Amino acid sequence: MPEPFEETLRQRLEAVRAQGLWRSLRPVDHRTKSELETGGHRLVSFAGNDYLGLSLHPAVLEAAVRAVYDWGAGSAASRLISGSLGVHHHLEETLAEFLSTEAALGFSTGHAAATGVIPALVGSGDVVIVDRLVHACCVDAARLSGAKLRVFRHNDLDDLDRILRWASALPRNDSGGPRVLVVTESVFSMDGDSAPLAELVELKDQHGAWLMLDEAHSTGVMGPEGRGLAAQLGLGERIEVRMGTLGKALGASGGFIAGSRSLIDLLVNRARSFIFSTAPVPAAAAAATAALELMITRDGEEARHQLRSVAAAGARVVNRAFQEPLGFASSEGFVGHILPVLVGEEAAAVALADRLRAAGVWVPAIRHPTVARGSARLRLTFSAAHSAADLDCLEEALNMACIQTALTPSGWTL
Repeated sequence: MPEPFEETLRQRLEAVRAQGLWRSLRPVDHRTKSELETGGHRLVSFAGNDYLGLSLHPAVLEAAVRAVYDWGAGSAASRLISGSLGVHHHLEETLAEFLSTEAALGFSTGHAAATGVIPALVGSGDVVIVDRLVHACCVDAARLSGAKLRVFRHNDLDDLDRILRWASALPRNDSGGPRVLVVTESVFSMDGDSAPLAELVELKDQHGAWLMLDEAHSTGVMGPEGRGLAAQLGLGERIEVRMGTLGKALGASGGFIAGSRSLIDLLVNRARSFIFSTAPVPAAAAAATAALELMITRDGEEARHQLRSVAAAGARVVNRAFQEPLGFASSEGFVGHILPVLVGEEAAAVALADRLRAAGVWVPAIRHPTVARGSARLRLTFSAAHSAADLDCLEEALNMACIQTALTPSGWTL
């Protein structure tokens, strides 16, 4: 007889606890641009992705509120039924113009964008090659597609070349392929470094592969007027699929795919996460449009300048606290708004995060499966909304935490 349902769940939860991987939801009772309140405590947050502070910008808030009254709280249907509202089309037109692509398509989340586009482009007999550190949604989507999944070492062009050569030697399939799709990110969410994009584009072109670039953490932050790393390097027209999010620097929510008109038409007809989902809420679409319009103004440029200044100052604070440089190689256009502090053991990372929280600072401990086992870390993210006082608070909290922490050649001990 199978084990009773609740007993099975209990055993699995005990295993999670034993591995130091237990997670729970911590309600946030109030949030400002750089602080949050939880459990009666006010904390300076270095945990969000609101890189430009736009989620609380008056113009973004006004657009969201106006959309609620104009269009309602929800879209009432999927886009292909009756939910394709004018506010969604306006967002997609603005996105396409912003990224200099023929078209764009919005999704309810970035995860939905990935799981929509990859299975629509490739399938059984094809190949998806992903950087080892791409977001989990891209791995999920590759597996969902039924294509052969191969992983290349992080930012290792020689390893990617090896796999592309292997894919080129595969027998032809019914579609004349195999089609080969390479997936990478502009800025990697847990390490904060950038892809060697120019060299990667050259390599995929040599092998006749397609490239999907996730610009989730570079849209709004990098490149001219925040148009991303591809725009920074003048490579937009050579990248087949550009993916991004509306919920980070743009301060709203949702995801998008941008590219040729044919690509977007295919997704409207084949992307299951688009076809079978209720359309995104109008307020989110309107807020994202307002944020995109801010990108090309003086306010947008000043916010990006402030973010670079805060990130540089924040890195100096962290380096002083741990008395060693924490930098890493990065490509042109690097901002440094994501700063990982590698700890190693899961329990040690959680304990260090707890000490920072007790000192008034919210910095999350990132653990498996988000990162590999044994590479748990603190992940600090900086925002244009952070003040000098916020950074002073961070430095004081880090110093207090480090008094109780020893860094040895074998790792962290607490």
